[in-house]
Amino acid sequence: MSSDSTYSTNDSTDNVTKGTMMSSIIAILRRPEVGAFVGMLLVFSFFGYFGFDRNFLSPFGTSSWVNAASTVGIIAIPVGFLMIAGELDISIGAVVPAAKMSIAIACGHYGLPILMGLLITFAIAAFIGWVNGTIVTRTNVPSLIVTLATLFAVSGLTLFLSLLLTDRTTQALYSPDWAKELFGAYHFWGFQSSVFWWVGLAIVFFLVLHHSPWGNWIFALGGDKESARNAGVPINRLKIALFMLASMAAALSGVSETILSNSATTTTNFALIFNTIIAVVVGGVLLTGGFGTVPGIFFGTATLGIVQQGIGYTPFDRNLSSLIIGVMLLIAVLMNNTFRRMATTMSTTKR
Repeated sequence: MSSDSTYSTNDSTDNVTKGTMMSSIIAILRRPEVGAFVGMLLVFSFFGYFGFDRNFLSPFGTSSWVNAASTVGIIAIPVGFLMIAGELDISIGAVVPAAKMSIAIACGHYGLPILMGLLITFAIAAFIGWVNGTIVTRTNVPSLIVTLATLFAVSGLTLFLSLLLTDRTTQALYSPDWAKELFGAYHFWGFQSSVFWWVGLAIVFFLVLHHSPWGNWIFALGGDKESARNAGVPINRLKIALFMLASMAAALSGVSETILSNSATTTTNFALIFNTIIAVVVGGVLLTGGFGTVPGIFFGTATLGIVQQGIGYTPFDRNLSSLIIGVMLLIAVLMNNTFRRMATTMSTTKR
C-alpha cells in the first residue's frame, strides 16, 4: 500500500512539474516580443554568415547598424505607444526636418545659445503634437488622416519659413563641445550619442508602459476606449500627451542628426515614417491597438537596422534591401500571429 502511495505521489509531482513548465512556455509564447526576438536572431544570423568575411561582426560593422537603428528607435517607442493606444502619427516625417531647421536657424543663423535653440525646437515639436492630439480628440477624425494633413502642413511651413528667414533650404550649425558630446559625438568604437539616448529612453519607456499606471491606461485605451473612459482614464489628455511625446521624440532624433552632421535641410523624411511603422509592427505591436511591449519594439528596430546596413556587408545587391525589408515585415507579422495562436491553442489544450 505504501509503495502504491509513493508512486502516486511521484506521478502527481511530475504532473505538477509538467503543468508548471507548460504554463511557463505558454506565458513566454504570449509575449509580443518573442516573435520579434526570434526574428532578430534569424536576421542577425543570416547577415552574420554572409557578411562574416566583410566584417559585419566587427565593432565597426556592429556600430553601423546600431547607429542606424538608434535614429529610428528614439521615435519608434513613442509611436509604438500611440499604436498600442489605437492611434497613429505619420507627421513625424515632417517634424524631424522642422526640428532640424528650427535649431539650425535659431543657433546657426541668428546666433542664439544652443540651450535656447533646444527650448525653441522642443516647444515647436510639443505644439505640433498638441495640435495633432487636440484635433483627434475633439473631432474623432482618424489619426491617420489628421497626421497626414499635419505632415504636409508642417512640411510646407518649414520650407516657407526657411526661405523667408534665411533665403535657403539648408542651414549650417556648429555646436559647442558639450552639445556635440551630448547629442552628436561618436563614442566607444563608433557608437553615436543617439545610441545611448535610444537605450536610456527604452529603459524609461519600459518602466512607464509595464510598471506604472500610465502603462495600464495606454493598454486600456487601445483595448476598449469606452471601458477605459468608464474606469476613469483621462483618455483625451492621455492621447494628447502621447502625440506630444511622439513629436518631441522626433525632435530629439532631428537634433541629434543636425548636431552630428553640422547641418540641416528642409527635406521631408518620408522613409522615416515607413521605417518607424515597420519597426513597431515587426516588434509585435498590433495595428488594432491594445497589444505590444517596449522590448518587442526595441528588437524590431534593431532588426530593421541590421537589414538596412547589413546588406552592404554581403555580396548581395544593396538594391535588394527594400525587398528584404518587405519580406521581413510580412514574415514578422505572420510569426507574431503564429506565436499568439500557439499560445492560445496550448492554453486551451491545457485547460
